[in-house]
Amino acid sequence: MNRTYLSAIAVAVAALSAGQAFALDASAPKTREQVKAELAEAQRTGNIVANTETGQTARELAPGLFPAQPTAQGKTREQVKVELAEAQRSGNIVANTETGQTARELAPGLYPNQPAAQGKTREQVKAELAEALRTGDIAALDDSGLKLNQQHPERYNRTL
Repeated sequence: MNRTYLSAIAVAVAALSAGQAFALDASAPKTREQVKAELAEAQRTGNIVANTETGQTARELAPGLFPAQPTAQGKTREQVKVELAEAQRSGNIVANTETGQTARELAPGLYPNQPAAQGKTREQVKAELAEALRTGDIAALDDSGLKLNQQHPERYNRTL
């Protein structure tokens, strides 16, 4: 255990002293005191790699040795009941677990209609297509998965 713990400390010190390459803000490097404080906090909470082969932290290897982490507050039982009742009322509950179909999909006549999303007009669609053709922002006709402006940047790299 001591050997693993020392290895974990050595890895943490090496990772934390790697310099500005891993800093969030390269223009403001961390001070030695900040790095030491982060290392001490990681050791205290067990959020430090203890097994370099598996990548497990000390907390994962020995959870009883470290303080409990705060858990996110979940929904109350009443909130869950309200959500379930609404899903049952609207048919948005899985009715066929093999296909994943909802009750609304299996029997649409039994549930209230959902408001349809406002679509685009024909003119808007035509304008979008014309813009995509002009800029090359449209799939090429081969199996490359690239857009025309990616395949032929010399044709579409013009600025207006």
